[in-house]
Amino acid sequence: MKMERRSAEGPVISGFSGRGFRVDENVYEGLLITPERADGWSPPPVAELGEADLAPLWVLKPQPEFILLGTGGTLVRPPVAFIKALGARGIGVEVMDSRAAARAWGVLRAELRWVAGALYPLD
Repeated sequence: MKMERRSAEGPVISGFSGRGFRVDENVYEGLLITPERADGWSPPPVAELGEADLAPLWVLKPQPEFILLGTGGTLVRPPVAFIKALGARGIGVEVMDSRAAARAWGVLRAELRWVAGALYPLD
């Protein structure tokens, strides 16, 4: 599937490829994405996800409004401790399947929202 690029700043998810996400000229199976950069990510199982697993996102200044958490092919609730840890940082978490998170990324960045994404590979 190909998604249309809008006038957002920074990396844009332009489509899907196999289990991954196409960002510019690269494909990432697991993806950490901010308004400034996109990086590959090898996440733990969702049930084991912790605040430290998103450490590369914490260098973003200012901190993101919220994290788009794409949990793979289906929506899977992350641990309550994870949600609470991010809440203690003042960061919300929007959980959805990874395809929906990729589409939401494009919409939110077109609105110039300061968010970050952590997307599990597609199933």
